[in-house]
Amino acid sequence: MRQFFDDMYGADGDVRAAYAEIAAWLAQTPPQVLMAKREEAERLFRRVGITFAVYTEGGDTERLIPFDIIPRVIDAAEWAMLERGLVQRVTALNRFLADAYGPREIVRAGKMTDEYIDTHPAYCPIMRGVTVPGGVYTHVAGIDLVRTGANDFYVLEDNCRTPSGVSYMLENRAVMTRLFPDLFARAGVLPVSRYPQDLLHTLRSVAPADDEEPCVVVLTPGQFNSAYYEHSFLADEMGVELVEGSDIFVRDKKVFMRTTDGPKRVHVIYRRIDDDFLDPLAFRPDSMLGAPGLIEAYREGNVTLANAPGAGLADDKAVYLHVPEMIRFYLGEEPILNNVPTWDCANEGALAYVLDHLDELVVKETRGSGGYGMLVGPHATKHARAEFAKKLRRNPGAYVAQPTLALSTCPTFVGDASAPRHVDLRPFVLSGAKGVRIVPGGLTRVALQEGSLVVNSSQGGGTKDTWVLSNGATKSGGK
Repeated sequence: MRQFFDDMYGADGDVRAAYAEIAAWLAQTPPQVLMAKREEAERLFRRVGITFAVYTEGGDTERLIPFDIIPRVIDAAEWAMLERGLVQRVTALNRFLADAYGPREIVRAGKMTDEYIDTHPAYCPIMRGVTVPGGVYTHVAGIDLVRTGANDFYVLEDNCRTPSGVSYMLENRAVMTRLFPDLFARAGVLPVSRYPQDLLHTLRSVAPADDEEPCVVVLTPGQFNSAYYEHSFLADEMGVELVEGSDIFVRDKKVFMRTTDGPKRVHVIYRRIDDDFLDPLAFRPDSMLGAPGLIEAYREGNVTLANAPGAGLADDKAVYLHVPEMIRFYLGEEPILNNVPTWDCANEGALAYVLDHLDELVVKETRGSGGYGMLVGPHATKHARAEFAKKLRRNPGAYVAQPTLALSTCPTFVGDASAPRHVDLRPFVLSGAKGVRIVPGGLTRVALQEGSLVVNSSQGGGTKDTWVLSNGATKSGGK
């Protein structure tokens, strides 16, 4: 039987130190009380209106993300290591983007080709030679991590375009502190509540050089987007305007927002719209989601877009292969966080290996997301693997393959008792002109079905609050 690292229990069955308070709480709390708290949590989430959309289903696609009341716990030393690794990785990714759209030192060093960059679907030619404020392309990154052992963490994906999920991190914390204030205070949990202000400071730090107080807005595609709740939540928490494309316009290569007091200059746009829809003059002419002339204003340095157009070059699953070498090349350091071993099916030898080992591997679309379009080989039928092999042969460059990692498990309240379920973690990394900020925590996603390794909410996964413990000097909980 395959062994998985248990976040709460050691191999000897003893409770790990970080989970001591959680274990005592679970032992002392009757199942009916926990069930009542779970129902209360659901009522709270429904009242707030935290939903997401599933586009592939008919009917009512709005769903409430299942929330588990048993938190995932990370001790101070583990978090310190993760934080160092995340800062290192995102710094290298930003250096790569600046290089890819600039001097291309990585090409001259023979570690990547011009063709590889120029033909990449996420490469944005109009960004070539553009000077971005502070050299930052990815201001908000969501880095997906999995744990396989006591000291073994792997980066599963880098999300550098418009990563979602931070609202759930914050709302999960708000619900947990309301439901279990005493437990929270005893555990000594570090706060995540500063994230909206950290985000605002980060965005303001990359505003164009201007005498005006920088005006920041959040640009949303609108209420029918799957992450609309998050867009409105973050705008509200930062105290800035939530706008749609029709709310802004470009005049004299500057961006303005329509207000009841007349046009107001906009300096920074935290955009939650994909590149292709930002500006009908620069990308898709049929887009109604952005604003005509926005890219010209950006290229002139009169407005900052976060994240920058073309940042997706850094996060597809084929480029992921090169990140450890990017860290060595740009920073002169060894990677702190490991990549998952990955086979690029565009390579003939890698493709042959993948086809021969489909029953052992997870195969993903290089530009896929949400858990769609993938094959989990060990859990697939022989027929499903055979059909997927046909797709691989037709378009091998669209896929990468990875081993099925032994994702760690965390106790999860299922039915009327706790049981181990597989989890991952998405910390959110903020990069601005004044450095990198990370709140201690992130979004823990949990595969609620027994044995499942798929944690995506769109595929039946849920979420947990993530507790990063203080070093013991402080015993007050944080929100």
